[in-house]
Amino acid sequence: MPMKSLLIAPALALSLAHGYACADSLSTETHYGWNTSAELGAITTSGNTVGTSVTGKIDARQELADWSNEYILAGYFKDEEVTDDNGEKVRERSAQRYSLSAKAAYKLLQDQDKLFALATHVDDRFGAYIRYSTIGVGYGTRTYASDTHTLDLEIGPGYFRGARSTGETESGMTVRGAANLKWKLSENAQFSQNVTVERGTSNIHSQAETALRTKINSTMQMKAAFNVRNDTNVPADKKNTDTQTSVTLVYSF
Repeated sequence: MPMKSLLIAPALALSLAHGYACADSLSTETHYGWNTSAELGAITTSGNTVGTSVTGKIDARQELADWSNEYILAGYFKDEEVTDDNGEKVRERSAQRYSLSAKAAYKLLQDQDKLFALATHVDDRFGAYIRYSTIGVGYGTRTYASDTHTLDLEIGPGYFRGARSTGETESGMTVRGAANLKWKLSENAQFSQNVTVERGTSNIHSQAETALRTKINSTMQMKAAFNVRNDTNVPADKKNTDTQTSVTLVYSF
């Protein structure tokens, strides 16, 4: 039986604002209130390979006169059909990761200069760290802006606590740096590159997302993304780098 695959990318939307403002717009105009986007994508396969994977994300941002706040909830899981020791086919979870972050940023003299506080938590059942939490503070600024490009940078100290897959628990101070590049390719397409690096005493934890969004209508976009997570110090049975490629639909309000 030939393998069949089906790409399902339904999108959820939650509108908390009184007016429309795209979450990834390059406009320098500030839209006050809530701006929320939600994305969801799934792949199912049958035939010689049977499995299901689902990825989703909700990004809620709040703009006030003096504050800029952001809350992100993301999840990913993958089930596969495998043959057990008895020769029977069973469904097995091969990936499961959930993450939550909250950031409150106080605006300085200009909207793009901020002092921020950040808290994150990741639960990764099959990762080098099955739990990884951080808190931090820092300074962020927009170092470059044009009609088609923006570049935002952040830096500051923090503290992390992580539980390894071996059962060991680690904690300590970190230095966190982040960069966010957006490039407006056309009226209907935008490229983005996000990189975050946290350097601790025994490990360097980094994340990166390369994404291309294409506009379908005033509220819906198609997004293709490649995500990379890396830890320099991992157990012997784990790999340093995890990657994820996804195609999703995004609703923005």
